Amino acid sequence: MADDVMEPYRPFVDELVLELVRSHDDYTELTPALKQKLLQIPVLDVIINGQKSPLMLAVQQTTASLYQCYAKEKKSIKFPEF
Repeated sequence: MADDVMEPYRPFVDELVLELVRSHDDYTELTPALKQKLLQIPVLDVIINGQKSPLMLAVQQTTASLYQCYAKEKKSIKFPEF
């Protein structure tokens, strides 16, 4: 289930990784510079509910809305916009 919640955020991570692959000659070794870039994932800007938010907070909104659906409090899940 957690994988399903994260799936809408995959394109944001894929885009960052693709950028890393294209910009570095040797990306086969996890260097401090590559680690620093990967640590940007939680703070990537995404649009959710019409507002810009760091990815880690957007994920929280998605999971909270999923809970609200299970609790029959809401009828839709909040997903990021692309």
